[in-house]
Amino acid sequence: MWSQVYDPFGSMYVSAAVAAIPIFVLLGAIGIFEVRAHIAAALGLVAALTVAIAVYGMPVQIAAMAAIYGAAFGLLPIGWIILNVLFLYQLAHEKGEFAVLQRSIGAISNDRRLQLLFIAFSLGAFFEGAAGFGTPVAVTAAMLIGLGFSPLSASGLSLIANTAPVAFGALGTPVIALAAVTGLDLHELSAMVGRQLTPFSILVPFWLIWAFVGFRKMLEVWPPILVAGVAFAVPQYVISNFHGPWLVNVVAAISSMACLALFLKVWRPAVPMTEMPASPQDAMSVEPARPLLTDSVAAVRRAWTPWVILAVFVFIWGVPQVRAALDGLWVEKMPVAGLNEMVQKVPPVVAAPHVESAIFNFNLLSATGTGIFIAAIISGLYLGYSATGLVQMYGRTLHLVRYSLMTISCMMAIGFVTRYAGTDATMGLALAQTGWAYPFFGTLIGWLGVALTGSDTSSNVLFGGLQRVTAEQLGLNPVLMAAANSSGGVMGKMIDAQSIVVASTATKWYGHEGAILRFVFFHSVALAVLVGCFVFGQAYIWPLTLLAP
Repeated sequence: MWSQVYDPFGSMYVSAAVAAIPIFVLLGAIGIFEVRAHIAAALGLVAALTVAIAVYGMPVQIAAMAAIYGAAFGLLPIGWIILNVLFLYQLAHEKGEFAVLQRSIGAISNDRRLQLLFIAFSLGAFFEGAAGFGTPVAVTAAMLIGLGFSPLSASGLSLIANTAPVAFGALGTPVIALAAVTGLDLHELSAMVGRQLTPFSILVPFWLIWAFVGFRKMLEVWPPILVAGVAFAVPQYVISNFHGPWLVNVVAAISSMACLALFLKVWRPAVPMTEMPASPQDAMSVEPARPLLTDSVAAVRRAWTPWVILAVFVFIWGVPQVRAALDGLWVEKMPVAGLNEMVQKVPPVVAAPHVESAIFNFNLLSATGTGIFIAAIISGLYLGYSATGLVQMYGRTLHLVRYSLMTISCMMAIGFVTRYAGTDATMGLALAQTGWAYPFFGTLIGWLGVALTGSDTSSNVLFGGLQRVTAEQLGLNPVLMAAANSSGGVMGKMIDAQSIVVASTATKWYGHEGAILRFVFFHSVALAVLVGCFVFGQAYIWPLTLLAP
């Protein structure tokens, strides 16, 4: 068994700088040198393995198996979700249903800002709450492309919108995982995350439209933005504080969609924005606005049916009882040879030495991607495809996402190598040495964790124990800081390489990940800083301390 070392240089800040080399390699290759994502991910993986083995002394076999384990996790469940969401998109797009979909949303509002608000924020939150793991970005980015948004706008804006709902994604999985690794009360954590994110659930819709068209044009449609945000934030607060984490996003998203649609029946902008704004950041042209035709009710129903089917199956597959029943039929839990129980975490990352397990959960039946696959098959048959046509379209989709699957596997391999090597903990410990300012910097640990792993759940598993231990050492409330890990983490979701690749694939803009990263990077950092300031206020500043137990 190999025990992790967190400060190989005897200086936590030097060690953290070296531990961050894979991040600099990965993000620098994508964002600065415009290297294609799958090549950049491979370079980042080589850097991560080099640092783990040469600097941290991780045995070669353990490091190699950690990379293989991460790559497999990248394919199932994450790659399996993306593949099948895009399969459904291809089926609908081939039949021309997106043109009808565009016109039906135009019937709600022909204003581009409000279309974006409805799809990226309100509808995206539903898919985040039901499935998570890249599903909302894949679905909403594909929908926005179908509505005439540019690839950069569709990708970047979908990523910005997919923030506030992330902490309660996949029926509360991140918070449930956080409670499991910290030993803190699940309902207390759920309530605290809800209190921290409620103001940002109101802010993010405004931020989204501001990022799209600027401040002045955002103010022109402030009433429906406020309706969408408040209709989401209020249920989010109430359910997270008085029920638990499971249905927070699902109920809040339905509330937001319903209230926004009803409000737009009685309110119209004085100057509707029916064309896309000209922007030097958009590297590809978009189709000009066309006069909206009138579709029959049957045609509109047909266009929306595949996405309704998808929502139903995603929700069903997200119900814990359904997952358990499907796992009862067939699941393979395979210990990863050469890695399982071969790595030991030690204090101060954990309160007592802890042996890390490595068991690959081959749960094909209960995987969310399987529910999406079934929804796509049913939708394809509904749209008139033959069995041969479905097979051919699936083959075309596989060819479309081949590089994306490679990229995601490498990204997850990087995350798993850093996790089992302890280099991620080194970076977290460096931030943990900030003393009285820890409520602010501890929030950024969660942001860093999601940026590294691509998952709020993984970040909570990674740093949840560290947050509790550090908070107790500094005399802070452990519930506050554990929740801050999840709340701060949601703002890192838009810059993690996995999400960026999902967005570029959904918009068929693969190879432009650097442009997407540059588009969202400022927004991610700025929002993470705001969350950190809010948590700092909860810790020390009245009356925000009233929002902390």
